[in-house]
Amino acid sequence: MILLTQIMIPKREGKELRFADLTPIVTEENQMIVEGRAVVFNQPTVLFKMNGNEYHEVIEAGALDEADMRDVVFRYNHNDNLFVMARTRGGSLQLTKDADGLLVRAKLFDIQQARDLYTLIKAGAVDKMSFAFTIREESFDKETRTWHVYKIDRVFDVAAVDQPAYDATSISARKVLDLERERMEALERAQELESYNARKRTLLLKTMTY
Repeated sequence: MILLTQIMIPKREGKELRFADLTPIVTEENQMIVEGRAVVFNQPTVLFKMNGNEYHEVIEAGALDEADMRDVVFRYNHNDNLFVMARTRGGSLQLTKDADGLLVRAKLFDIQQARDLYTLIKAGAVDKMSFAFTIREESFDKETRTWHVYKIDRVFDVAAVDQPAYDATSISARKVLDLERERMEALERAQELESYNARKRTLLLKTMTY
């Protein structure tokens, strides 16, 4: 039997995506404003399931203290081919750190793509957002199968999304395959060790019978 504590977990690299609810805000000036809490500190989140086990993540309080959020844009589905719909540089996108996490508030630009998106958000057809970031410092608790994120390096963009799912730049199939590969290698090492110990026991018994 192989204990999870024997499995080495690879360090996560590249952009990560996390998802949260997105809410339209109605104002008297008919401005197109949406907001949501992209990060909730100290709250376990299920990232994925594998072999009947859940893998979690906790973003620790203070993880955003040194994060680079100087130039973050608001997009739709993280699509670089669409116009930027809000931006921290200029104040149309506000990222506010507080004791609970990170609050996102975007005043969308008055362009057709943003108007179309806001219509979808008000109708409830698009009700999730995600933010893309990289990690500077983290650890993995093998007993609880939980990543603890201590330092976020940079936040790249915030996006309204219609199909929240982890892709190749997130926890993704690549991360699952890494974990599965490590699990299989650990099993193979254990089987080799058990086979070696069995041969030793056989030789010992033969020696004792002579």
